Amino acid sequence: MQAHQRHVRYFVMMSTCVGLFVLAWGVVRFYSVGAAIGMCVVAMIIPPVAAILANSRDRDDDWWNDPRWDDPDWKDPGHDRDRPDHEQRPPGR
Repeated sequence: MQAHQRHVRYFVMMSTCVGLFVLAWGVVRFYSVGAAIGMCVVAMIIPPVAAILANSRDRDDDWWNDPRWDDPDWKDPGHDRDRPDHEQRPPGR
């Protein structure tokens, strides 16, 4: 699954969560406090599930298997994964 699809899924789940909270305490509580509390309990479960699903990798994703991570000279200039060469500090500073 592409990152865009994961973002859309996360947005839909979080929108559902917010919608449940708003409906529970804006409308449903006037008819049934128990149902409103039940809706809030369901809404509390959605954010961790959404975060797990949004951060899960697919079988086709290979970002975790980047060959640069196996580079034994990663500390040398030109091999730093976090900074490009133009941001390298000279040795001794």
